[in-house]
Amino acid sequence: MDETRSPLRLELPLASNLNDVVSDRLRRGPDDVLAEVRRDGAWQPVTVREFDAQVVAVAKGLVAKGVQPGDSVGIMSRTRYEWTLLDFAAWSAGAVPVPIYETSSAEQVQWILSDAAVTVAVVESAQNAATVAEVRDQAPACREVLVIDDDAVGALTRAGATVPDEEIARRRALATLDDVATIIYTSGTTGRPKGAELTHRNFASLTANTVVEVPEVFGAAGGRTLLFLPLAHVFARFIEVLAITSGTVLGHSPDIRSLVEDLGGFRPTYILAVPRVFEKVYNGAEQKAAAGGKLKIFRWAAATAIAWSQALDAAGGPSTWLGFQHAVADRLVYAKLRATLGGQARYAVSGGGPLGERLGHFYRGIGLTILEGYGLTESTAPTCVNRPSAIRIGSVGLQLPGCAARIADDGEILLQGHHVFRGYHNNPQATAEAFDGGWFRTGDLGTLDDQGFLRITGRKKEIIVTAAGKNVAPAVLEDRLRAHALVSQCVVVGDNRPFIGALVTLDPEGLPGWLSMHGKPAMSVDEARTDPDVLAALDEAVTRANKAVSKAESIRKFTVLDTDFTVENGYLTPSLKFKRAQVLRDFAAQIETIYAPSADRETLHV
Repeated sequence: MDETRSPLRLELPLASNLNDVVSDRLRRGPDDVLAEVRRDGAWQPVTVREFDAQVVAVAKGLVAKGVQPGDSVGIMSRTRYEWTLLDFAAWSAGAVPVPIYETSSAEQVQWILSDAAVTVAVVESAQNAATVAEVRDQAPACREVLVIDDDAVGALTRAGATVPDEEIARRRALATLDDVATIIYTSGTTGRPKGAELTHRNFASLTANTVVEVPEVFGAAGGRTLLFLPLAHVFARFIEVLAITSGTVLGHSPDIRSLVEDLGGFRPTYILAVPRVFEKVYNGAEQKAAAGGKLKIFRWAAATAIAWSQALDAAGGPSTWLGFQHAVADRLVYAKLRATLGGQARYAVSGGGPLGERLGHFYRGIGLTILEGYGLTESTAPTCVNRPSAIRIGSVGLQLPGCAARIADDGEILLQGHHVFRGYHNNPQATAEAFDGGWFRTGDLGTLDDQGFLRITGRKKEIIVTAAGKNVAPAVLEDRLRAHALVSQCVVVGDNRPFIGALVTLDPEGLPGWLSMHGKPAMSVDEARTDPDVLAALDEAVTRANKAVSKAESIRKFTVLDTDFTVENGYLTPSLKFKRAQVLRDFAAQIETIYAPSADRETLHV
């Protein structure tokens, strides 16, 4: 199959917009809980009526600050309740909210503020305000900067006290589905970020159809989800709108260090995360079991979970004996793992990169079915996702209603539908290059099976061509290596080289647990990168990863770097994708050591 299309299940009136998401909830149940906010150590409810009143009050403040319909309002903050409040307040004022990652550099902030002509910026902290202040003179449209930690919400509420309700009602009705709702700047693994113009249709229509299409997750009574991914990213933003559309109670967790505590207190029924989160939960559980002398039990339970999940897809299902083992493992291991995620979650949605079949089967086996999906900023996050009733682990699922996918002759995935953005802000050339006869060119490579399930096989621009002319998709190897507890990042190299190599960085969070689990003394990352046992473990991990590819595509040699790739040092984007071109440039000398005749870091089995 080279093309698949899913028809719309629900069509919205052209005159509607994202403000109707709140007004519809208000009509259905004004006293229903829309969100819970953590204050003084407890989760306190916010009803639909209360949220709407707060949105209107803040929208009035934006009007009082001179924000006109169509103006851009910047939001630079971690994921917190005020982010969602400001988002809907900007829409209620007729404005266009523009997210800015709170980790952005001054140069990135300057570009977004100026390119989007942001008029008012609301930032979280004094540190964020200082970053904006560095470039304020280069963003002439930005008249004012408000700080959430300094009561920006209260200041806006007070400023708008005299703005009539009728003005907000008027502005709420101005936008149509085809008007711009937000400009989201891509993380930019190369070059300057491009601002994707996403419309009210993109968000409102896609979320409404997703709720109808996947009711077991998003439409279930008592639904709750905790956002901890950055709301500056399209994935979390989509779930924000979806939660309010569906009636899911929404929570926010701004600090990853308190995530386990927040999950335990909030108790979500479904979770959204990137694969790295699921990898760390697994690796952490394994290391904790080892520290408690229960490593054999954990590994038996993990193998049982995987076997049980695989058996679900086979004729006849799990055997009686496997079912018995699974029940025992649930009492000993799985229930505790589910408890770390709050104890109520039956489903999780994973995006932003491949999860891997092993982890997919493991989590389904312990009682948390991960629905892997695929999408981009330009497709308003998901174009497709696995459903509880239609799941193929290892794939990213079937197209959502109103979405279509095509596989081009060269293997590139092309998208079409109500979820595809209208173009890049102030960049007609990039917009024209992004489309091929009405189809959006994703830059990703994939295949469609005979049922329409999509599988991602690589990134078009990242294909490595060895000196022998072999085409290699690095993502297959990189994703498998990153699943190891010792590995933080892996960058496969080998363009115009005689064989495939890799740069590996150690995970400073995973290293102590691994060392303890293997009876080794504590050591720094720099000490560990030359430790024989660590290198032997990495050799084994590379050997396992190589089983997924042919011999010509396998990693022959690797080197361990003395630094990790992070957002702070500029090698990772805020959405945790590494900047391949920058890594290849800055670590050119280390790459040369891989191909030097004297290089001795070689995998044990080639």
